Amino acid sequence: MHAGWIGAIVGVIGGGIGGIIGAYFSIKNTNSARERAFMVKACAVCWIAIIVFLGLMVLLPNPYRFLLWIPYGILLPLGIIYGNRAQQRIRQEEETRDKDAPEAP
Repeated sequence: MHAGWIGAIVGVIGGGIGGIIGAYFSIKNTNSARERAFMVKACAVCWIAIIVFLGLMVLLPNPYRFLLWIPYGILLPLGIIYGNRAQQRIRQEEETRDKDAPEAP
């Protein structure tokens, strides 16, 4: 087997395992059901986007596959920033709601 194929297979397996672990702990470490639902959706969107990106990297011919890095390099950081801000907003809203709720006797 060619060394390039071995590296590709190990990279896909390692990246997949890392993604699964990261998604698991991102979902597990949420504080509320609403935050958990958001994180499940965010993880699903990330998985789909990365699978599409990698699929296009394999399928597109050489000059065009390099152009994929432009939207990926722009959209990935923007998506991370949006996701972090949305999660923080949900946490703040949940904390405010919990403080405003009357205590049970």
